[in-house]
Amino acid sequence: MKKLFIITGEYSGDIHAANVVRELKALECDLQIEGIGGINLEKEGVKLFSTQEKMSAVGISPQIIFNHYKLGKAVVDYLKNEYKPDLVLLIDYGAFNLSVAKFLHDAGIKVFYYIPPQVWASRKYRIKLIKKFVDKVLCIFPFEKPLYAQYGIETQYVGHPLVAQLPSAAGRREFFRNHGFDPDKKLVSVFPGSREFELKTLMGIFKDSVRRLQQRHPELQFAISQAPNLSDEVYQKYLGDCDIKVIKGENQALLSVSDALILASGTVALEACLYKTPMIISYRGPKILYWIYLLVRCIKRVSLPNIIADKDIVPELIQDNATALNITYEIEELLYNQAKREQNIKDLAQVKDMLSNKNSALEVAKVIDIELFS
Repeated sequence: MKKLFIITGEYSGDIHAANVVRELKALECDLQIEGIGGINLEKEGVKLFSTQEKMSAVGISPQIIFNHYKLGKAVVDYLKNEYKPDLVLLIDYGAFNLSVAKFLHDAGIKVFYYIPPQVWASRKYRIKLIKKFVDKVLCIFPFEKPLYAQYGIETQYVGHPLVAQLPSAAGRREFFRNHGFDPDKKLVSVFPGSREFELKTLMGIFKDSVRRLQQRHPELQFAISQAPNLSDEVYQKYLGDCDIKVIKGENQALLSVSDALILASGTVALEACLYKTPMIISYRGPKILYWIYLLVRCIKRVSLPNIIADKDIVPELIQDNATALNITYEIEELLYNQAKREQNIKDLAQVKDMLSNKNSALEVAKVIDIELFS
């Protein structure tokens, strides 16, 4: 029986890994699978060497570094001396996985990387590490394949996992009725991020933007998304007495039924793009971190729709440009400038087409099947 080991570091990676395992089962691959993951991999019957609890800590501290080093050494020793897999599949989580890849490569263990580090966005030097220590990269963006090809790295484009995983658009009338919205009025929704520091830096700007829009357009309705991982206490601390309906745990539905979106940067922009919902991206962080970002970035665009299209589709209001005045103007353009709105939706649809209709998890499973059983 062939052996596969999967290494994930965060909850999202655990979901992607579980989907790959499910597809491998559907292909009836005679595989023994172990890994580092969470509840989703465990539900698929994967024996966990370790959970993600010590891996998914945020920030850099001596304790986090020590935990990663200790876990990395333990898993490498286990794979080299006991489990001896035919293939290790790394998923996302670049810093840890690239460190492990070096030792696996030196031990003669084959390594594939699914959802590789975004070397096209920052820290491009990592591509040299990938070339040295990874046998094949399974790309999720179409533009990644030629980038890796320039360095002689073997790749396969498997499509973005969101394309197959994203739920269908919610029924607008039903959603509006359930949340007390008027279906005949436009809805503007705010997604201020899923981390407390994002609420701290962005919530004030977003609240001011909503107040301006409410004053200028009384006919508009507003909602704000509360990430499930944030407690009501923390969220209310930053929201205060702002007159806006809070919707928790229905991100995709809210993205799909809104007329325009105010988003913090992140994967949520790609989700909104797949629903073809007009949006603006606005983000601000501590100045020192922004300066560091400017030093390490490789591209000037921030949002994934713009990066994929290689042109400015989504307005990006970053750092000093992240003001209530600028946000108000861009949202008004997306709502009331009909020609601009139609072009925006058309451009978002083109990005969706570029990502293809591949079932990413199935494509990864096929690559593994061919590699191990052909």
